[in-house]
Amino acid sequence: MAESWSMVSWNVNGLRAIYKKGFIPFIEQNQFDVICLQEIKARPPQLPKDILTLQGYQSYFCPGQRAGYSGVAVYSKVEPIDSGNGFGLERFDREGRVLWMDFGPFILFNTYMPNGGRDKVRVDYKLDFYYSFLDYIKPVISEGKEIIITGDINTAHKAIDLARPQQNKNNTGFLPEEREWIDRLLEAGFIDTFRLYNDGGGHYSWWDYKTRARERNVGWRIDYFFASQGLKDKISDAFIMPQVTGSDHCPVGLKLSW
Repeated sequence: MAESWSMVSWNVNGLRAIYKKGFIPFIEQNQFDVICLQEIKARPPQLPKDILTLQGYQSYFCPGQRAGYSGVAVYSKVEPIDSGNGFGLERFDREGRVLWMDFGPFILFNTYMPNGGRDKVRVDYKLDFYYSFLDYIKPVISEGKEIIITGDINTAHKAIDLARPQQNKNNTGFLPEEREWIDRLLEAGFIDTFRLYNDGGGHYSWWDYKTRARERNVGWRIDYFFASQGLKDKISDAFIMPQVTGSDHCPVGLKLSW
């Protein structure tokens, strides 16, 4: 077992697009042990060879059935004991939203949670996904296994997690029923790892492209690393990398030490 783990999660808004914007130099510079990507928008045969098999890493892909939509991927320096796609419900799994890896000391879930949509047409689907996923992982916790959940959760939890909470209180991504699910997740025994190290505002992981919100840091923190309570003493850092561009999201990270 590794004595330390460095992990990063990033909604890349298209893996082929981010490949052209310095993705490989970013990975080479940081040398994370595990890289979790969301919204890859590609199937493996569509990817350039040097990103299909990233040097030094084993690669795992869970694309969505619909072309150019959704999909998650993991690159890992450490070979997992087991791995798989989805959580057993076809109406969710066909969109390529969950990829899990059992590393032994913990099980990692890389997730791309649904967006409720500007017109809220998918809010019910999103909430169904949320609670179905929570129901899926609760028995795993009860078995005494440690879990890390990462990815684009598509909801800002508290007012401190977005620049304009009052203006967005009726918008998907900050609806009370969406935020309540994060409450339930924490009550089930999880920690919002970023808040172990940062209790202030102004820390965001997504900014709207259309309004050039990133330049003004008018953003939302909707990308997370949640860890089960048994890992709390192993967490040595949790961070956001807003200086890294190339997507409307920026990477978020977690470090563990044994």
